[in-house]
Amino acid sequence: MGHTSPALDDQTLSLIDRYWRAANYLSVGQIYLLENPLLREPLAAEHIKPRLLGHWGTTPGLNFLYAHLNRIIKQQDVNMIYICGPGHGGPGMVANTYLEGTYSEIYPDISEDADGIRKLFRQFSFPGGIPSHAAPETPGSIHEGGELGYSLVHAYGAVFDNPDLIAACVIGDGEAETGPLAASWHSNKFINPARDGAVLPILHLNGYKIANPTLLARCTDEDLAQLFKGYGYAPIFVEGHEPADMHQQTAAALDQAMEQIRHIQHEARHGSPEQKVPHWPLVIFRSPKGWTGPKEVDGKKTEGFWRAHQVPVANCRDNEEHRQLLEQWMRSYQPDDLFDEQGRLKEELRQLAPQGEKRMGATPFANGGLLRQTLKVPAIQDYAVEIGERGSTQGQSTAIFGEYLRDIFRLNEQEKNFRIFGPDETASNRLSSVFEATDRVWMEEIKSYDEQLAKDGRVMEVLSEHLCQGWLEGYLLTGRHGLFSCYEAFIHIVDSMFNQHAKWLKVTRTLPWRKPVSSLNYLLSSHVWRQDHNGYSHQDPGFVDVVVNKKADVVRVYLPPDANTLLWVGDHCLKTYDRINVIIAGKQPEPQWLSMDEAIAHCEAGLGIWPWAGNEEAGSEPDIVMACAGDVPTMETLAAVELLRQHLPSLRIRVVNVVDLMALQSPDQHPHGRSDADFDQLFTRSKPVIFAYHGYPHLIHRLIYKRTNHSQFHVHGFMEEGTTTTPFDMTVLNEMDRYHLALAAIERVPGLAERAGDVVQMLHDKLDAHYQYVREHGEDLPDVQNWKWQAVTR
Repeated sequence: MGHTSPALDDQTLSLIDRYWRAANYLSVGQIYLLENPLLREPLAAEHIKPRLLGHWGTTPGLNFLYAHLNRIIKQQDVNMIYICGPGHGGPGMVANTYLEGTYSEIYPDISEDADGIRKLFRQFSFPGGIPSHAAPETPGSIHEGGELGYSLVHAYGAVFDNPDLIAACVIGDGEAETGPLAASWHSNKFINPARDGAVLPILHLNGYKIANPTLLARCTDEDLAQLFKGYGYAPIFVEGHEPADMHQQTAAALDQAMEQIRHIQHEARHGSPEQKVPHWPLVIFRSPKGWTGPKEVDGKKTEGFWRAHQVPVANCRDNEEHRQLLEQWMRSYQPDDLFDEQGRLKEELRQLAPQGEKRMGATPFANGGLLRQTLKVPAIQDYAVEIGERGSTQGQSTAIFGEYLRDIFRLNEQEKNFRIFGPDETASNRLSSVFEATDRVWMEEIKSYDEQLAKDGRVMEVLSEHLCQGWLEGYLLTGRHGLFSCYEAFIHIVDSMFNQHAKWLKVTRTLPWRKPVSSLNYLLSSHVWRQDHNGYSHQDPGFVDVVVNKKADVVRVYLPPDANTLLWVGDHCLKTYDRINVIIAGKQPEPQWLSMDEAIAHCEAGLGIWPWAGNEEAGSEPDIVMACAGDVPTMETLAAVELLRQHLPSLRIRVVNVVDLMALQSPDQHPHGRSDADFDQLFTRSKPVIFAYHGYPHLIHRLIYKRTNHSQFHVHGFMEEGTTTTPFDMTVLNEMDRYHLALAAIERVPGLAERAGDVVQMLHDKLDAHYQYVREHGEDLPDVQNWKWQAVTR
């Protein structure tokens, strides 16, 4: 690298190398050993685990970098978080947090002695133990690592509004082939060095995935340099396999990177801010896969090849030659040079780790609940919509919610702990009021005619749902609050990221030392029933189906039918923690049904009867229940009820609206579930229920399958019929319109169809007229466009 003098003196180099060897030893032991943790006796078959699980190949590089980053933390007194991207690098993360003492503090049973090491080894990838990756159980981790692609975007999310934090993010070269990771390189263009921390990406090129070379590892240094300079980075290369040389190269590279970070931040905070986005440092670290492990196994190349990926020596219980190879490998780390007679890491090596919260396993930034402050929120009553005549007021619910969000930005201006994330859709989803309080983050050139762009903006927009989700996750996991606003159809892009975050939350709720973090809140607008102009590609309400697969204690789904209910739901969700809340609300003008007091009572109950909409007699059951969940289903249900009450006044109708979807489940399945007695009181035990639902009908049946009256539920929803058409025609195509709902009610009430033949014909005539009209005029029938709820008196 051309340095005139070594970055490390001989003594420091020797100590770091021994520390690295200790981490490697503990990593191999976790994969292989049940007993004899320090090899104080010859290795025997019974000392080996019956099932060998784990991933060795990436681990020595992770250990090497951890040791060197410890030196940086101690030398420069910085706050650093270690984000481990390369797949199942768990042995290294566990080993290093054990060496620094964090692991034993959190898990006292895993003590700092020989018996503690035995337990450390035994628990790894073992029934009743811990997973093989950097899971929630791993101190210092905010990143699961089991699914690849998210390390870098999490790192950037972690440093937004954390000016004193450096996220050292190790990116595996297999992970670097994923789509989300490829997009994540652009995150550097959203970092404001005056107020944010810094990410130090370390691209860990060890050459191979499970069974193939990796693309970036086969690129030349020249091509990599051009690629990453184009992304806006200043790459620093480290390459080799001889430990002494690699120690010197790595120390020099990290010193250089830290100097560049300090310079960029100093200029932004104290000097004249640069006019263009700075080129942040990036370390490209080439080391052999399975470094320091067996060079060959059974005569086949292992170190520096894909065979080192998981368990290089696979048959150590039954094959004596393999067992001897394992013992030679582990003894090559010289455990007696690393651990004292009691099995405690030797004192001179213990001194290499940072102290207290400076340890990467103990940093509060990796346990964000420790840093989380309560979000300041305004009173929702200040934004209440005066509904006047029931249903006569038209309002854009998300636009009103945008005013509430605007004032959250204002109330938390000093704390700077709230951001909105979305793929270029803040304005489209009618949240534009937030721009009265802040702008979009934009670090590139701003033209004179650009609008709502600023370096200190707090709205994060980029046309990548992956980045929005990942930034928000990193932001929440380090103690802040946020909201992800997205078109409903395209939130599916992050299905897998949602899955991983839900799993993370499910596990962390069982770990007392993991403090609660703010909930991940989705606002899904531009939804299926109001994507008539964009067409079939934009019509998909199925994200909810993915969500409800997760543990009931983690997920919530809300379908507020108007602005006042959306205000309550949004306010509630932003106050929750350790959950994933999905809010689905339309952005188009729509009728407003409930006063604020009514909305609060209704939302707190989760679902309830709207007595003003039905005509049932007190003390008696209705003939039919008309139920609805979602804004458009609610409007169509009420329009259907109005038709039925006009033309069949003797029909006794009950209207039930559902705002909290999970309240439909029984309480043994979801904490929000209503009791069977309550459910029967609302929906009856035997009467037909016509249920207009926002999404795919089968989900309602799935949620209520244990209920007494399940067989009488007839659900109308999206049936995968869509196109570019009118709003009302979308509901007709899926038989969720007022006419089909009314027809369904007549059909399901015993004997009614025979007595109401003229009404049935009238409803079919309405459907025929609609069909002809929209295809001739390109808009909905005037009586549909101009419809307003009118209470029908008997």
